[in-house]
Amino acid sequence: MRHETVSVIGGGAWGTALAQAAAIAGREVFLVVRDAAQADEINTRRTNARYLGNQLLHAAIAATSEAIDADIVILAVPAQSSRAALKALDPALLAGKPVILSAKGLETGTLDRQSDILSDMAPGAVPYVLSGPSFAADVAAGRPTAVTLAGDDAEATSLLAAALAGPSFRPYAADDRIGVEIAGALKNVYALACGAVEGAGLGASARSALIARAFAEMSRMVSAMGGSASTLTGLAGLGDLTLTCTSPQSRNYQFGMALGRGEPVEVILASGAKLAEGVATAPVADALARDLDVDAPLIAAVQAVLSGQANIASVVAGLMARPLKRED
Repeated sequence: MRHETVSVIGGGAWGTALAQAAAIAGREVFLVVRDAAQADEINTRRTNARYLGNQLLHAAIAATSEAIDADIVILAVPAQSSRAALKALDPALLAGKPVILSAKGLETGTLDRQSDILSDMAPGAVPYVLSGPSFAADVAAGRPTAVTLAGDDAEATSLLAAALAGPSFRPYAADDRIGVEIAGALKNVYALACGAVEGAGLGASARSALIARAFAEMSRMVSAMGGSASTLTGLAGLGDLTLTCTSPQSRNYQFGMALGRGEPVEVILASGAKLAEGVATAPVADALARDLDVDAPLIAAVQAVLSGQANIASVVAGLMARPLKRED
C-alpha cells in the first residue's frame, strides 16, 4: 500500500504537530481545518499562531477546508468531537485506508473508545491508535519524541510507523490497540488527580504514590477491557502516564492544579482553561469501571471532585483511610 500522502483532520495544536511530523518524514500532507483564514495563514505565513505561536511549518503541508483523498488519514480532533468529524466525511474516503486515531478519551454517553466510534461511522476504515508521551509543541519543533502506534496487523503497522518516522519523531509499532487506547484515555483522568494534589500542596510524595496506584488501577481497567497489562510498561502506558502526571505543560495537570486550589469546575472553564480531555473522560471511565466491576477508587475520586460531591482534601483522606492490603 502507498504511504505517500497524509490527510490530517483537525487544525488544532496536535493535528498541526502531527502534520509537521509527517511532512518532516517526507510525506505530502494536507491539513484539514475549519476556517478559511486559518488555512490562508498556514499556506502563506507557514504558521498556525493560535495553537503553535511562531513555530514555522514545513513547506510540504498544505492547509485546506475540504477533505482530501489520501493514503493515510490522521484524525486529530478532541475525543468528544470524533463522531461529528467522521460524520462530516464521506466514508468512501476512508474505506480500506489506515485511519490513525490520535485523540485520548472515551465518548460521553456511549462509553465508546475512539476505534469503536470509527467502526460505527466508517466500518471500511482500518483503525490504528497513536499514543505516548508527547506534547504538540515538542513534536512541531522537532524535539525528540517516541510514541506507540498500535494496529491489528503487525506488518502493516510496522510499515505505517516507518512511513511516519523522522529524525526526531519515532512511532514504535505495537499490536495491543485496546490497551494503548484505554491507557491514553485514563492517563488524562489520573493527571487531573496529580494536578489536584499539587494544587492542594500535598507534596511530591503524595503525587508519586498516586502515580504508582494509578498504574495499578489502569492495569486492572486495561485487562478488564481485553487489553494486555504488559502494554502499560511501555511508552503508551508508563511513559505517557509519567509525563502527563508531572508536567505543568499538560492541560489535564493544569486543570487539576486549579481543582486542588479549590476552584469549581465551572469557574475553571469560564476562565478560558484549555481543553482537558480528562474532564469529559472521568465520568465515562467511572461508569465503565462500575459496568466492568473493576475496583477503581482513583477514577471515582476524580469524578467526585469534578461533580462537586467532594473536595480534594476529603478525597485524599478517604483514599488514605482505605483498608491496608497487600500491594498488587
